Amino acid sequence: MPFETMPDTARVWIYQANRKFTEEEKSLIGSRLTAFCNQWNTHGNRMPTSFDIKYDQFIILSVDESQLGASGCSIDSSVRTLRELDEVLHVNLLDQGKISFINQDEITISSLSQIKDYIQEGQLTSNTQVFNPTVQRKEDLKDKWLIPARESWLGRYFSN
Repeated sequence: MPFETMPDTARVWIYQANRKFTEEEKSLIGSRLTAFCNQWNTHGNRMPTSFDIKYDQFIILSVDESQLGASGCSIDSSVRTLRELDEVLHVNLLDQGKISFINQDEITISSLSQIKDYIQEGQLTSNTQVFNPTVQRKEDLKDKWLIPARESWLGRYFSN
């Protein structure tokens, strides 16, 4: 299914690369994920699924669970597919310790250990737009995925 036609209630999983994808890599991702989505199932039943690539750096998988929920095995199969892409592309998709924010119209990726440096240098402020990796529904991509740092868990680093 085209990602745009997935219902707003569809579940999403966001995987972030540690760099932007090249056009060739996006083509490879597209072909591999199309093949995966065309056969993605839970307990032998096909699920309405899709994917999208955002900002040339994020892969978003989506499943419409309204009639059939994703099982642990089906989720494991998606992670295997992402792991295979990660091994081919060397983009660190499965590392959940990355923090991403928009800095001068570019996406900056940081480890937790570097965050305080970005704050002290003024590159990350309470108003900086950060990517919230905890979104779980397609509708959340609209207004809960990219939020001011003060509204994220990073808010504790800024005085009120």
